[in-house]
Amino acid sequence: MEQGLIHIYCGDGKGKTTCAFGLALRCAGCGYPVRIVQFLKGGETGEVCALRRFPNIELLRAKQGTKFTFQMDEAERAQAAAEHRALLDRAFADTQQLRLLVLDEIMAACRTGMVDEAHLIKLLRRRPAGLEVVMTGRGPSEQLLALADYVTEMRKIRHPYEQGVAARRGIER
Repeated sequence: MEQGLIHIYCGDGKGKTTCAFGLALRCAGCGYPVRIVQFLKGGETGEVCALRRFPNIELLRAKQGTKFTFQMDEAERAQAAAEHRALLDRAFADTQQLRLLVLDEIMAACRTGMVDEAHLIKLLRRRPAGLEVVMTGRGPSEQLLALADYVTEMRKIRHPYEQGVAARRGIER
């Protein structure tokens, strides 16, 4: 198998998850096994419903909560962090047969303390040689940027949310 590379899709613009999931669909469409792991996200979105239709795409998600991390008390944060650490370990378990691993919103999981970045870096360095990894989210650290082979920044110029337009089903969610 070819050497797996590391991608980062970051920035304040729309499209990071969409880009990562597009690559996952391309990879799965070529018959390769794919694992997508979503951190800090819950709810049924169009892309989650679509991905479940592909037998060679495994989708792992954080336990759905009702609060953002900044709204949690200390006990809730500790519980959420433990669940996210376990999710990260599951993400990298039994990856020898995978071609692509997507870590959606991993940057925010690191930044909010839900995932230990040093542990993530250790897992990235120990991944199988043929495993391609995509990481999404705002504000990647210098250490993660240094590990990446691809870095793509999505920059927001304008977004309808600024005019009060909520996320629309089938377009933003």
